[in-house]
Amino acid sequence: LLQKYGYTHLSAGDLLRDERKRPGSQYGELIENHIKEGEIVPVEITISLLKRAMDQTMAANSQKNKFLIDGFPRNEDNLQGWNKTMDGKADVSFVLFFDCDNEICIGRCLERGKISGRSDDNRESLEKRIHTYLQSTKPIIDLYERMGKVRKVDASKSVDEVSIKPKNHGDDSG
Repeated sequence: LLQKYGYTHLSAGDLLRDERKRPGSQYGELIENHIKEGEIVPVEITISLLKRAMDQTMAANSQKNKFLIDGFPRNEDNLQGWNKTMDGKADVSFVLFFDCDNEICIGRCLERGKISGRSDDNRESLEKRIHTYLQSTKPIIDLYERMGKVRKVDASKSVDEVSIKPKNHGDDSG
């Protein structure tokens, strides 16, 4: 999807984790606490990191103006913040939704946690994240679905099977 349609992948989570580790970061401890508790980081922080990454990407190559933003927006506050900050600057063409059973997600993240070193790859944090997802993120996905912008991928299959499917989901938006 990234190569075929020229998208640049930006992971909100990766940007937050990088900022958390950055020496002298004014947000590092706050981000760490939110991630450990499975809570959503304040929208102002996440949007500022996304916007900075988008600006840096476009400054380096003006042709790179299409982004696949991973893990954002996660709640109504995120969505409103995005709309307020990015209105007229970035349009949402579609939402790529990887639909997967909770226990499969937990199992995959626990396996990842054995090598990732991520502080949130433990069962307690993952269960909190699922609760937060159901309460806060799912309604945002439902909103985009009502707008006809959700492309669902069955992510309960093997990682290899899932990784090839999204390639078909950008055809009408690329």
